[in-house]
Amino acid sequence: MANETRVMTDESMEDIERIKKAARSILKHEIKQLQLVPSVAIKLLKLTNDDNTKIEDLSRIIATEPTLAAKVLRNVNSAAYALPNKITSINRAVNILGFSAVRQIALALLLHNKMIRHNSKQKFNQLFFWQHCLFVASLSRGIAVALKHPDPDLVYTAGLIHDIGKVVLETYGRVTYSDFIASLDKSKYSLTEQERGFFGITHTEMGLIFCLEWQLPPPITAVIACHHNQPLEVSPYAEFKTEIAIVSFANYIAWMQGIGSIASDRHPILQHEVLKTINIHQLDLEALLQHVDEEMQNTREFYGIQFPSVAKLRATLVQATINLSQLRTDSSFPSNSNAKNRFSSSLIAPHQSMNPDEFVPWTLEAIQRDFAFDQVIMLNIDPKRRCLMASYWWPKSIFPTEQSSLEINISVVSGVLLECLREKKAVIVNDRIDRNNPILQRLKVTEFIAVPVLYYNRLVGVLYADNSQSKRPMHHQLLSEVALVADQLGIALIKSKQYEMEKKLAQIDPLTELFNKRMIDRFLTQIFRREKSKRENIAVGFIDIDNFKKFNDLCGHQAGDDALKIVADIMRNLTRPGDFIARYGGEEFLFVLKNTDEAGAYGYAERIRTEIERRGKIMKNRFHNLALTVSVGISMYNPQYSSYTEMIEIADQAMYQAKNEGRNRIIMLANAPPQVN
Repeated sequence: MANETRVMTDESMEDIERIKKAARSILKHEIKQLQLVPSVAIKLLKLTNDDNTKIEDLSRIIATEPTLAAKVLRNVNSAAYALPNKITSINRAVNILGFSAVRQIALALLLHNKMIRHNSKQKFNQLFFWQHCLFVASLSRGIAVALKHPDPDLVYTAGLIHDIGKVVLETYGRVTYSDFIASLDKSKYSLTEQERGFFGITHTEMGLIFCLEWQLPPPITAVIACHHNQPLEVSPYAEFKTEIAIVSFANYIAWMQGIGSIASDRHPILQHEVLKTINIHQLDLEALLQHVDEEMQNTREFYGIQFPSVAKLRATLVQATINLSQLRTDSSFPSNSNAKNRFSSSLIAPHQSMNPDEFVPWTLEAIQRDFAFDQVIMLNIDPKRRCLMASYWWPKSIFPTEQSSLEINISVVSGVLLECLREKKAVIVNDRIDRNNPILQRLKVTEFIAVPVLYYNRLVGVLYADNSQSKRPMHHQLLSEVALVADQLGIALIKSKQYEMEKKLAQIDPLTELFNKRMIDRFLTQIFRREKSKRENIAVGFIDIDNFKKFNDLCGHQAGDDALKIVADIMRNLTRPGDFIARYGGEEFLFVLKNTDEAGAYGYAERIRTEIERRGKIMKNRFHNLALTVSVGISMYNPQYSSYTEMIEIADQAMYQAKNEGRNRIIMLANAPPQVN
């Protein structure tokens, strides 16, 4: 508190006193009595800003909180780390998981346990709020890493508690944040302005008082106080404008993804100062969001909780966009209410499916109907061929076949349409100003609009629309309206791509990039649903890395991971299309061969075994002279098997027999190893 006070001007001290007075009038208890966050969490928050913190310091704090210690040990002993022996030492767990990861786990858990006390009658859904905080924290850290910020962990922590003022008001307010949410209407004012009118104080000001009372690090205090309004140059928090801007941007993206801190259709405004402070062109937002989604999935599994559904988030997002369009006061928008609402179906259409082959045509049909266009086309950009290609169109009669559809080489594009592509702005193209435009000539029209479709400011396509039959002129107000639909189409395309990637991630082991155990069950279930006569000539095999514990203990876990990747790579290269390979768990792999016999299965396993042994010899120095070998157990289908689990069990027994007989060998139970030429 002393350091904070030292840098504050007289004017800022007056502001603090004003905010404190407002806080006292709205809270049930004195500010000093607020016990919102456990003391252990406060210590961890302070460690965030201490460059001299050691692993021992962190371990000591964790060891004082039994629930936290249990969670950390449970995490390090999970299947994800595939450790041969149980870890019982907190210090050892911190070393394995990493200082940064443990601090994040600890902070999140402590705040979650203390803050999340949801009552179904409350309007303030604290689980929804928690999802928002974790999303902002994870994205903030990712942005900080991308921008080479010196302390991404600090930015993560600031993102995690950026909205803590809302929890203070909900927990200790004479009128709660739930009461405030219930009072919200379609006001044109921002949420923070409405907070001030309701409480006499905003959640950022309430958060500032909390930070000052608990003497949290200045950068975290700055983010909590200023994430909705960048500080002035004279502010004591101006030196932390980068941290503030990162969390502000992450907060904005969270709301735009439908993951707000409350179930509201009003999202914060992205301040111009944020984009002046951080260069978003340095960010691969698609990759960042994918990484955040993976972390959110891990969080769901860690806490054993289910966050609000994707459908609910998307509904919030769509409603926000519709309300935004209705509240726009730009003179280019028509003022009558019918005009405001006439294109709501166009805005909703992109979110009615995860499949682009469904939602893009629906969107084009809705655009054509809502705006009374004659023709609407989605032009995709093919970066390899450097051309604009018609991928979807409405009505279908525009191009009776795909072969007859539109394809324009970008090298011949000029004039206004080139401006659309380069500047990413909506334009009107007509034969008066761009007579030689190739689309005008190809479609035999005199005028059309072109609206860019963006993936987070990256051009991926163009929406085309014309009135070639009705001959009605194109007005510039249409550009703004169709641009809103194009924004939603871009978001839907991102979501569909993320959905496909998430589906793939749910099936793939992230380390080896082979199928996971879930897919083993699915694959073998499908096989055993066939008639018995069609299950013949099926082989199931287990492959287990010999002495894998030594790779981890003597060489480190990175060497253990490398050994797993080598085995996976060899299996991938030596397996036929149509056969199945997967990581079963830990150092065990499983294969399923179709249309094979005993000789074929044994020969396949022998090729894998010898290649792994050969590769291990090459990398002997990397593995501290440990030999990389595998033991393999195989079972062939027998009509007496009623379930695939019996085949797996026999293969597992065979594999253990191979280990007991000296390792680096293949056993096919109840079958003598055939001769292999």
